[in-house]
Amino acid sequence: MIIDRSAPLEPARTCILLIDTQQGIFNAQAETTRPHFHRSARDVAIPNMARLVAAGRAAGAEIVYTVIASLTRDGRDRSLDYKQTGFHFPPGSPQTRVIRELAPGEDEIVLPKTSSSLFNSTNFEYLVRNIGLDTIVVTGFLTDQCIDHTVRDGADRGFRMVCPVDACTTDTPERHERALAAFKGYCRQAGTEELVAELGRHSSAGKGAHG
Repeated sequence: MIIDRSAPLEPARTCILLIDTQQGIFNAQAETTRPHFHRSARDVAIPNMARLVAAGRAAGAEIVYTVIASLTRDGRDRSLDYKQTGFHFPPGSPQTRVIRELAPGEDEIVLPKTSSSLFNSTNFEYLVRNIGLDTIVVTGFLTDQCIDHTVRDGADRGFRMVCPVDACTTDTPERHERALAAFKGYCRQAGTEELVAELGRHSSAGKGAHG
């Protein structure tokens, strides 16, 4: 069955994915070194991710996190790209922990990754197919890097990809907008408000409100 790209979210078939929302990426130092990223994440993207996570949990969607984390202390297992750019957070280090504002629930999956797209360095695809999911809502950091790559890879693998445009960010507004325009053809793009409303129709509170 072909799913209409613009169809409302069905929680039982949906994964809300949070990419690299970890202390090694969003931290106090970023306020100085990456001011737009820090400000837009703090004021817009993180609050919207939190709203999506809360709505997803209430509706019964799967919440999955991925964090940049090497499997070895020296990072020898990293992708060539991560080695060249210097991305290396040792296993178990504070930099690999999801930020407090988006803390995972006790039965939610957190996958370490060592590539831009988690499809290439984790068993994410295997897991979501086992769970029976075909729709991936991609949030997190950065719009023009890991978000972009994940959206494109997921579309090629047969998933319906959804990007909440205000639940992800990058280093400049221009980079964010250019990225959204570039991968628009691979996904549905929507605002957090719209997606939260769709999930709310399936939550216990939402079902009660609608009789």
